[in-house]
Amino acid sequence: MFSSIENNLRRSGGRRDLIISRERCLVRRKALGASSLAGLLLVTLVTPAILAQEKSAQQPLKGINADIAEMIRDRQQTPAARRSITISDAVSIFLQQNLQLVAARYDVDTADAEKLTARLRPNPQITVGFQDLPLDFTGSFFKEQQFSYGISQIFELAGKRRKRIDVANANAEVARAEFQTTVWQMTNDLKKKFYAVVLADSLIKLAKENQKTFAETLKHTTELFQAGEISGLDLRRLEVEKLKFDTDVANSERDYEVALRELRVTLGGDYRAMDIEVVGALDYQPYEFSFAELRDKSLAARPDLKAAQLSERAADQAIRLQDAQRIPDLTLGAGVNQVPLDISTYTFGIGIALPVFDRNQGERVKALIQKKKAQNDQKLLTNQVLSDVDKALTAFEIQKKRVELYRSGVLTKVDDILNLTEFSLKAGESSTLDLLDAIRTRRETLASYYQTLFDYQSSLLDLELATATPLQK
Repeated sequence: MFSSIENNLRRSGGRRDLIISRERCLVRRKALGASSLAGLLLVTLVTPAILAQEKSAQQPLKGINADIAEMIRDRQQTPAARRSITISDAVSIFLQQNLQLVAARYDVDTADAEKLTARLRPNPQITVGFQDLPLDFTGSFFKEQQFSYGISQIFELAGKRRKRIDVANANAEVARAEFQTTVWQMTNDLKKKFYAVVLADSLIKLAKENQKTFAETLKHTTELFQAGEISGLDLRRLEVEKLKFDTDVANSERDYEVALRELRVTLGGDYRAMDIEVVGALDYQPYEFSFAELRDKSLAARPDLKAAQLSERAADQAIRLQDAQRIPDLTLGAGVNQVPLDISTYTFGIGIALPVFDRNQGERVKALIQKKKAQNDQKLLTNQVLSDVDKALTAFEIQKKRVELYRSGVLTKVDDILNLTEFSLKAGESSTLDLLDAIRTRRETLASYYQTLFDYQSSLLDLELATATPLQK
């Protein structure tokens, strides 16, 4: 009996499980159908928007959107490759692109334009007149009225036009000499900035080399400490000292980047596209100069002295012109007086101003003063040239002695001290602090040597600036 009841329960439970499973399948089918319908609806709604976006992306942008897109494309463009330049390349780029030189050339163009103005002659003058015009317009209008036509021309006397052209030519020569003075000074400044970048690059390499050597020393010291051969105090000192070497590298990199950007802005052109790196070294080449030779070169080549000499010549031309301005110009005129229904007449005339009061006294005095000023400037610049050569030569000789002191054996000695200290440390005959002191000595000595080479190169450039003559071979 109990077994039959149990079988009935099992049959009823199986049927119930079957029904439940069928209901679950129906629920899943309904959910799947609903999700499929929702997905189809989502695709239907999203597809036109996507197609519209693709279509709009293919169309050109307008207005502010176009400006924003252009700005983004410019920023995403790959930067131009860095260009390596030598000192001669830097000078060539500078002479073509520096904006201050471009501005200085405009002064030369302005002086040339004054030459065109100086060649012009006075314009003729035409006059038309009406006489006896009745105010009440009564009677015979053409019988009472008279017409007059005239033409006049000013003729410059005393060769004013020729002398005016001479003054314009002289002023143009002065402008060119002043432009050469600007080029001479700014080119010398460019070379100094170029060598400043070379110095900064040498100091970076030295700082990184010292950093690498110190890192090896620190590693070796750590191994000795772990082996129990040295105390922890020496290791702590080296770990603290590491900050100084890292700081030297950071400071050298900062100085290099600043010097490089100073050179970039001096070269001119588009600053953003002027991505360069310098190629060069602070080499030492001994030179021998004599004061008499450099003095003669400077007096013959200094462009500022040439400009002062040309200013005196321009003042002489201006004096001749202002003297000619005392003589008044001659005006010739001719005309016709036409009377309708009557006899017409011709007229001729000559006009000249009487130099009773204004005889161009003030301009003549100004021209004489300009000549005296030019003569004084010439004497002043002559003394300045001699002083510049003397000071530059003295500084050059001193810097030359400083370089030769380093090259007399000091550089070799500091390298030997460092190598011997490293060997003694490995042999256990010296401490890591001795090696650290040797690294410091070598670092300071080489840094001072590089700075001395830069000072020597700068003194040579100062000597070239004083003589306006290239002295380097």
